[in-house]
Amino acid sequence: MKRLLIVIVILVVFGAVALALLSRTDHSPGVSPAIAGAPTGETAVARGEYLMKAADCVACHTVGETGKPFAGGVAFKLPFGTIYSTNITADPTYGIGAYTDEQFVRAVREGIRRDGKHLYPAFPYTSYTQLSRDDVLAIKAYLWTLPPSAQPNRPNELGFPFNQRWAMAFWNAAFFKSERFAADPAKSAQWNSGAYLAGALGHCGECHTPRNLGFGLEHSRELSGEELQGWRAYNLTSDAQHGIGSWTDDQILAYLATGHAPLHASAGGPMLEAVSHSLQFLSPADATALVTYLRTVPAHAGKHPITVDAQPPAVVASNATLPGADELHSESEGLALFEGACAGCHQWNGAGRETPYASLQGMRSVNDPSAKNVTEAILEGARMRVGGSDVYMPAFADAYSNAEVAALANYVVAHFGGKHGSVTADDVAARRKF
Repeated sequence: MKRLLIVIVILVVFGAVALALLSRTDHSPGVSPAIAGAPTGETAVARGEYLMKAADCVACHTVGETGKPFAGGVAFKLPFGTIYSTNITADPTYGIGAYTDEQFVRAVREGIRRDGKHLYPAFPYTSYTQLSRDDVLAIKAYLWTLPPSAQPNRPNELGFPFNQRWAMAFWNAAFFKSERFAADPAKSAQWNSGAYLAGALGHCGECHTPRNLGFGLEHSRELSGEELQGWRAYNLTSDAQHGIGSWTDDQILAYLATGHAPLHASAGGPMLEAVSHSLQFLSPADATALVTYLRTVPAHAGKHPITVDAQPPAVVASNATLPGADELHSESEGLALFEGACAGCHQWNGAGRETPYASLQGMRSVNDPSAKNVTEAILEGARMRVGGSDVYMPAFADAYSNAEVAALANYVVAHFGGKHGSVTADDVAARRKF
């Protein structure tokens, strides 16, 4: 009798979850707003190629510069384990070549695989759910024109209970709503295009929106910043102090197209990949639409507020080739490391030499006392191809000890941001695992 009661309880719970999911599922095909760069009068393949780039599929499904395109294997290191992206080539065994149109649309918009099992939300179906059916199938049409790869999928490394895919039904019931994009008639066509690009295709919120204890998105703090994969995705709200409210339209457009906004930011980590593989390929009209939308995101300080101050005294006292007099005779380990490996490119006044990407003046990363992005940049370096040119910074993970990386990161924050860096050797050791 006890076992029977347990079975009944389980069935009731599953039934409630199923009803909750059905009630939250939008079965409409959806209609996307005008996307200027996506051809409409040509084949679905041409449109799909543009949409695929806007969705940045290659960054998550291709390992570095040497991996097979779209064959998966990219590691997503999360608090509860590591998830590896899957093969999305048209290979029928290891990829998605056997998917029907219906199965593909369901996977992209509902997070349900061909075999009926749940996908983990490391794949951003929570954002892609807004995509129109036609746009999803255009992406499929393009993917099917690429060479299939018979590369097996790498098993995820998740402990119990996170390795139980069936449990995702409960997560979806709590944090996911199947819902197509609906244009706001009170807004301009340009704004609606930007909202679709940011929310559905670009899935900006997946990195830039804070997450709760259940790892669901906190939509009340949309785009106010979060930390993932060891990097801080900064505040994109209209907040003038902590977000991008003080940036000019031209500065935001420059950042989207090149990964650099003078006196504000240079892209690194996952954002560098987004610029390299996706954002730089947006048409000028689509990039402008995205800016139009971002301008209206409600201001919010976020949970990691960063204040960018005017040039700190150390920078003002320095010139391109020498630090200020107070620092010149310092025995600081961080200063010595910066002098030996960094000053030649970044310069003591942070103006940068040879490339604007070397500028450190006004950067949010050097004004963040946690120095998380500075630390990651020291460890990983940077490599990006944008506008036909290569942007490169060497990695120093093998050159410096944990204590040396911490000293260098703290010095950069102190000198260029006027803040007290809080990085320890243990922090660096932990960040090496990302």
